[in-house]
Amino acid sequence: MVHRLLILGCRTMRDGVVVSAIFFVAALLLFTAVRYVLPDLAYLQQIVLFFALVLIILAPVVLISTFLLSVIPGARERLDKCEH
Repeated sequence: MVHRLLILGCRTMRDGVVVSAIFFVAALLLFTAVRYVLPDLAYLQQIVLFFALVLIILAPVVLISTFLLSVIPGARERLDKCEH
């Protein structure tokens, strides 16, 4: 099961980069919403800010883990067949 999760292909590589970008943009939007849109109502700003911080931390984690999976021996042969 774990070996199956560590298999990196062309689609998985693209998905990792896209998910990382989505997390980063969503975090920026949440930061902006906390600053300019949300009212100061019963810890609502702190809750949204917490989710923004989680997303801003997860974005590089996903990107770094995708990179680390791509440098595992044997992954280069699978990635060489990709059309970039």
